Amino acid sequence: MACGDKGFVIWLTGLPASGKSTVAKRLVEVFRDMGRKVEMLDGDSVRPWLSPEAGFTREDRTRHLRRVAYVSHLLARNGVIVVASFVSPYRDVRRMARDLIKDFIEVYVRCPLKVCIERDPKGLYKRALAGEIKHMTGIDDPYEEPENPEVVVDTSRMSPEECVKTILQRLKDLGYL
Repeated sequence: MACGDKGFVIWLTGLPASGKSTVAKRLVEVFRDMGRKVEMLDGDSVRPWLSPEAGFTREDRTRHLRRVAYVSHLLARNGVIVVASFVSPYRDVRRMARDLIKDFIEVYVRCPLKVCIERDPKGLYKRALAGEIKHMTGIDDPYEEPENPEVVVDTSRMSPEECVKTILQRLKDLGYL
């Protein structure tokens, strides 16, 4: 495998509606334009296949993210850049993913809860605030901010393009690009 073909995992974490998927999609486009093998694993598209039985309790989220981390590990060790976009609200679960995946870059997609609630593209916050959804991260379930992520981007202050540029620069600094 050539040096430029090394796989790694970019794990985007943040509150629902923080902009993780938007940033992830743009990152994937950049890597494809570079001619790199890249795969995007996103909560909405992966959950029905890896964990269709899972709800949103801590136990269900942990089991689901263990599966995601393992698939990410397999792809990365085979030269694929994995852009994983998951709320992944618990530090211990993100630590487990980091321990499993050799080349793991945690990106905290920071956005104030108030802004996420205003965005609310799926209406989840509205439903959670009305009591229709239980275990909603940021409402009745915690989000544990990363303590030492490799990258922090703030989508309430930065455009998706600025976020991608910041992430790519950090990947260069770390020797991945």
